[in-house]
Amino acid sequence: MDVLQELFQRHFRSPATRIEPLQGQLGGSGRNIIRLSRDGASAIGILYNVREENIAFLEFSRHFRKHGLPVPEIYAEDLSQGAYLEEDLGDTTLFEFLSKNREGENIASNVVEAYRKAVAVLPRFQVEAGRDLNYKVCYPRGSFDRQSITWDLNYFKYYFLRLAGIAFNEQTLEDDFECLTNFLLSANCDYFLYRDFQSRNIMLRKGEAFFLDYQGGRKGALQYDIASLLYDAKADLPPELRQHLLDLYIDKLSSFVEVKRETFLHHYYAYVYVRILQALGAYGFRGFYERKPHFLQSVPYALKNLRWLLHNVRLPIVLPTLTEAFISMLASEKLQGLASEADHLNAGTEAVSKTQASEKLQILNSAGENLTVRIWSFSFHRGWPKDESGNGGGHVFDGRGLPNPGREERFKTLTGKDTPVIEYLDQEASVHRFLAHATSMVDDSVAEYRRRGFKHLMVSFGCTGGQHRSVYLAEQLAKHLRGRNGVDVVVRHRELEGKDAV
Repeated sequence: MDVLQELFQRHFRSPATRIEPLQGQLGGSGRNIIRLSRDGASAIGILYNVREENIAFLEFSRHFRKHGLPVPEIYAEDLSQGAYLEEDLGDTTLFEFLSKNREGENIASNVVEAYRKAVAVLPRFQVEAGRDLNYKVCYPRGSFDRQSITWDLNYFKYYFLRLAGIAFNEQTLEDDFECLTNFLLSANCDYFLYRDFQSRNIMLRKGEAFFLDYQGGRKGALQYDIASLLYDAKADLPPELRQHLLDLYIDKLSSFVEVKRETFLHHYYAYVYVRILQALGAYGFRGFYERKPHFLQSVPYALKNLRWLLHNVRLPIVLPTLTEAFISMLASEKLQGLASEADHLNAGTEAVSKTQASEKLQILNSAGENLTVRIWSFSFHRGWPKDESGNGGGHVFDGRGLPNPGREERFKTLTGKDTPVIEYLDQEASVHRFLAHATSMVDDSVAEYRRRGFKHLMVSFGCTGGQHRSVYLAEQLAKHLRGRNGVDVVVRHRELEGKDAV
């Protein structure tokens, strides 16, 4: 916090007299956002410890402003401390403006006009400013390529389908993913892809639109960003408005690049699908896995979009297993009930119906004393940790088959609690698959132990050195279990003890 005050004083030549943390503006990004002000002067301070992402945002911001695009001015920065100060664009997002000025599908004309302004600016980001952008600073990838698409699809598979209990054939689903990826990459991918062009990242000030949260931008296809805005789940835009805005976008785009409507639409709905899948993966990770129920409120809206697509759009490719998964999702009362469940139940690492969720809470609350789950990380060179509770064991998971950050020099001094290592492992499909299976087994044990009145469960993750993979896995499981009714979580990193605080 001190660094932001120093940056404020350096820029405005006087100290801030009011400091106000802002929660939720940037969703699940992990950034700390603080408003600093004094005598009419105001700025937004950001604290975030991912240097590469900060560099991308700062360089993109300056580049876009050079092109006259409405993005925040950067006032000051200190990358060594993960801090920067930017222009305060106010408190009204396009999503909030929409929410306050609609009755069902009847959306006020001033909201439609705000959407039209946002859509009209998008081609300037993608084409005009994208031509001379420095793509070398893009993070974590320089383009929305095969690897990026694979990450998004696996995110959906392991954190939504798996945790929501939707059955699928692993191999035939992978075949569909390969087919979809090949088709997406057959589009022209030489433009700037904003990546998160949606209503919560568009600020309205004095009737004009300003844009945020483009640090994940990279090279890609034109279709992705307009799909992100028009199929933004909780915005729930009516089909007629989506079509109107799509037509406007294509018309504005034609002023910057030669585009044939038929060619654009040939790939467009495939990008709509992949964006919805990416969003569902995020809802599943934040809602099912991290146990933040409010993220699950968006799921029924995403399902509504999928239903409309299945009834109104025919893709140029055939995706039988993925389509079957969609049909199962739409038929699931468990998923359709998520919005109301998220409001009333702070529970669930799996999607459950209202009745099932209530029964589960009754079981958890009736067991009396909490179940203590002790989670260890360790090195197999020293054997696995001993259970001192007298319960006799629990689960031991071997993480040595996962990609090893310890083999790379840049990670040698870090641990599985450090952001660079976390991001490295987060990008590996095998890690998500491992965690999904381990989490499912532990969840079953926790439920059964609580039902039977047991007081202790031990879960251990081992790897070669006990520094990277096992620590990461233990921390991820702890995050998953913390806050659950009737469960206490204790984490121990055996090989780190004596090196840092546990």
